[in-house]
Amino acid sequence: MSNIEEFPAVARRLTEFEALTAAAPSVLDAIPGAVYLCDQDGWLVRYNSEAAELWGQTPPVGDKRPRFCGSHALFLPDGTPIAHDVCPMATAVFAGTSTRNAEVVMERPDGSRFTALVNIRALKDHEGRIQGAINCFQDISAHKELEETIQQKNADLEDFFENSAIGLHIVGGDGTIQRANKAELTLLGYKAEEYVGRHIVEFHVDAPIIGDILHKLSCGEKLDRYPARLRAKDGAIKQVLITSNSRFEDGKFISTRCFTTDVTDLREAEIARRESDERLAATYDAATIGIAEADHDGHLLRVNDTLCQMLGRSREELLNISFLDYTQEDDRQEDALLYARQIAGEIDNYVLRKRAIRPDGSTVYLDVYSSSVLDAAGRFRYGVRVLQDVTAAKHMEDRIRESEQHLRDLLEALPAAVYTTDATGRITFFNNAAVEMSGRTPEIGDMWCVTWRLYNTDGTPLPHDQCPMATALKENRAVRGAEAIAERQDGRRIPFIPYPTPLHDADGKLIGAINMLVDITERKQAESRQKLLIDELNHRVKNTLATVQSLAGQTARHADDLEDFSHRFEARLLALSRAHDLLTRRHWEGASLDDLAREVLTAMAGDATPQVKIDGPEVDLDSRTALSLTMVLNELATNAMKYGALSLQAGTLSLTWRMEEGSNVKPRLILEWRERGGPPVVAPTRRGTGSRLMERCIERDLGGELDLSFEPSGVVCRISIAAALVNA
Repeated sequence: MSNIEEFPAVARRLTEFEALTAAAPSVLDAIPGAVYLCDQDGWLVRYNSEAAELWGQTPPVGDKRPRFCGSHALFLPDGTPIAHDVCPMATAVFAGTSTRNAEVVMERPDGSRFTALVNIRALKDHEGRIQGAINCFQDISAHKELEETIQQKNADLEDFFENSAIGLHIVGGDGTIQRANKAELTLLGYKAEEYVGRHIVEFHVDAPIIGDILHKLSCGEKLDRYPARLRAKDGAIKQVLITSNSRFEDGKFISTRCFTTDVTDLREAEIARRESDERLAATYDAATIGIAEADHDGHLLRVNDTLCQMLGRSREELLNISFLDYTQEDDRQEDALLYARQIAGEIDNYVLRKRAIRPDGSTVYLDVYSSSVLDAAGRFRYGVRVLQDVTAAKHMEDRIRESEQHLRDLLEALPAAVYTTDATGRITFFNNAAVEMSGRTPEIGDMWCVTWRLYNTDGTPLPHDQCPMATALKENRAVRGAEAIAERQDGRRIPFIPYPTPLHDADGKLIGAINMLVDITERKQAESRQKLLIDELNHRVKNTLATVQSLAGQTARHADDLEDFSHRFEARLLALSRAHDLLTRRHWEGASLDDLAREVLTAMAGDATPQVKIDGPEVDLDSRTALSLTMVLNELATNAMKYGALSLQAGTLSLTWRMEEGSNVKPRLILEWRERGGPPVVAPTRRGTGSRLMERCIERDLGGELDLSFEPSGVVCRISIAAALVNA
């Protein structure tokens, strides 16, 4: 086993810089990540293919080679240019200063840029003099773009909620207004503290109307454009259409969500038109609205020019028909029944919207105002019908209704948790999003927050009476810029941003607060993944450099010459590279022992693969154990190929493992390497570099045991490591 015997001492031990510059090109390519070397004057002397790919060019290393970096140009993250002679590599070469996890922007010759995470270390000779420096860097542009995208989405969501234009108010089961948005407050001219917290009856002009509304909603009925009148702060009466539905919990009426549409102008125009009709009854022919008189049977006795134009019919034609003849068939019955009641004296007048059919087949929407003219005895003489063409208004109302439905759907889909409290901090309202976020249904009267438990961002408990909502109420101020973590009863934790805002009455007295909780789980997960990636990258780069440094040092100390060093060093780096590839496929969460063994032995054995037997139970190794075992198996396989069982076609090699447990011993993983059928084995007189490398990997790095036996029938190697390093 000459590859693990002691080599003759060389005349001079190579430095790190000399070893790296003397290594074959594939050595640097085997290192995961972009790497390049500069000499003591900053001249570029070596780089691997990944560095050239990121630079977008392959700089020369001859007379016209660049200094300090192979990129076209360098910039700080804020876009400030960095001259190459003052970049971190120049600092490392001239001052010996290391750079850890610094971010710089590199520009390629084609003008494209990427953000790189750089780690630079000066390389010194045995007397401590700087011979050059090494730079390992990584493209992190994708993570930067992800961070910016998340920030923009959060800003868009907050802007959408704060600047919503739909009029909306929430009314509790007891009739108290629990919340109103800006559009609602602007409609009536109230401040939030003047409106929220008061009973909804106070703002309705017609007590029977609001009584009917509350009754229908408490019974679970939905309202669609229910007409009502609201009193504004300045005393004005607002004609509105109310669309609303109710929320029930366990069969109990909890609250309503009400959308209000202002139709004051339209209603006032209708009323003004009716009043004008009454004043101008004697001169209706000059009126700009349709006016007609009808007898007991509904036949038209008199019509004005406006009505003729409205219906597209001549005066003669209209005077020979009843008003039901031009009415669309589906609307005739209602008009006829109401008119019959009017004739009978059951009602003095009625208002009706109906559809009329013109001779050209088109439809016109009419608001009909029908009243009676009585004789001295109070008997019906004829009906006066004032008609208004509201086709355009009807189409506008249809569009408004569609718009209301669209905005209502948007608000229902808004994933923001919202709740309110009174001045003492007791919860008075919460929406469905708050229930979903907190993972529980809060109780009205709970203190401070809808969440089960709260934590600060550092993980320390946050008492509810010290939460942002409590601060807003106790200090009577809005709280912005705070973050907290809510824990659900199922154990899940949700980071969020609260927006607690105090509410005041007309006198400025604090009456409660409203809070919106914005879930920032995705943003925090992205930040956590980014930090984990950076920390892992830093750790892996350091470990890889330390391993490469150790391999270079050990190989250099025992190499016969530079060619022997290059051959041995490259083989060990390739073994390290194979382990890195396997772990990378598993995201550095460990590797299967079976996969690792087959990866190493298949690559090494080549045509001799049928001579190899691998057997053992399913075992997962952590990343450190996988790297160490890879190096050991590589050394054993190299020796078997050159001098052992795999050097002959008749030779065989078996690698087996098992978990060993006992009542008085801790569980351990036992691996056994056994060669048969190879050349006769003679034990070496001295331990070689390979033996020392294997002992360091197993005994020092893993705290295990390695027993290497040179039996005449073949080499036998027994390895024992703690089961804590594996997951059987």
